[in-house]
Amino acid sequence: MKEHLQRAMQHNQILDIVYIAKDQSITKRRIKIIKMSGDHVQAYCFSRHAKRNFIIDNILAVHPVNKKVRGLQA
Repeated sequence: MKEHLQRAMQHNQILDIVYIAKDQSITKRRIKIIKMSGDHVQAYCFSRHAKRNFIIDNILAVHPVNKKVRGLQA
């Protein structure tokens, strides 16, 4: 998991994650990683419109967000 997160941070990639919150609820967040330190990730959370800290072990799934540009078809 750390390798995927590290790669996403290096490429400034936006991620959708599935995360276990402090209250044990499972949430889906859209984040952009700012930095990684030990077992934590600091990221901008688009869902909360703020910087948040995430425990890496509580991240259940990671999916990169693809930016698709719609073009005109002939």
